[in-house]
Amino acid sequence: MSTPPTPHGLHFVADSPIPGLTVAERRVEHPEATIICIHGGLDRGGSFARLARRTDRFDLVTFDRRGYQGSRELGPLGLESHVSDLTALAHHEGRGRAIIFFGHSYGGVVAIGAAIADESLARLVITYEAPLPWILRRDEIGVPLGDDPQLEAEKFFRRIVSDSAWERLSELERDSRRKDGPALFDDLSSLRAKTPPFDLASLKVPTVYVYGDSRAPDFYGSLSAELASLNPLIRSRRVTNAAHGAHLSIPDQLAALIGELWDETCASA
Repeated sequence: MSTPPTPHGLHFVADSPIPGLTVAERRVEHPEATIICIHGGLDRGGSFARLARRTDRFDLVTFDRRGYQGSRELGPLGLESHVSDLTALAHHEGRGRAIIFFGHSYGGVVAIGAAIADESLARLVITYEAPLPWILRRDEIGVPLGDDPQLEAEKFFRRIVSDSAWERLSELERDSRRKDGPALFDDLSSLRAKTPPFDLASLKVPTVYVYGDSRAPDFYGSLSAELASLNPLIRSRRVTNAAHGAHLSIPDQLAALIGELWDETCASA
């Protein structure tokens, strides 16, 4: 039994369809599809609340990936486990309704992995600046990891967000981020594996690789070209005035883009 639907934002599901996994949702009247949002490293499902309030055409469901926040005690970690969770959630949500995967950063890796594992799960996959270092590697992926996951969490936050943002966090919030360190450490370690986790050429679901123009547009443009050469079902879209945390900084623009990409997918079906 979920909490009563409301147009105002995300609400946690009282009885999660996956035991131990914290799930949140926003329901609308007459949804065209359900967007399942998958968060990146050192994030949480609740960070999609701004996006949820702007997707009036779609239901939106998200979750704390295992090892993070409300799902922190759920194990084991690993990309395979995250894919399994997303697969189970998509099956639960997809009964009679189309599914859109929206994966931010590492969440995009999870989304693609699930779509390759089961092409029936989603009609459309959208990733935002997903790291795919076995296709094209950024320098930061090569930075060695230390042996303290909590310290790695702080270093990651400072690098991806900013030093000043870390300093503005309360000590309680800093401690919460540090406790997510083991899950982040696992995410980062998986990106350093020598063997690719999946073959992008086998992806059979229309996929859009979205990236902003504020972080490393030349890199992402090159990555997008590589992806298109690997699989014609993968196309790209560059978003203006968009940093890495686009779901937080430009939710209106991102919601409009998701609707546009959905319309294009339906038109080409």
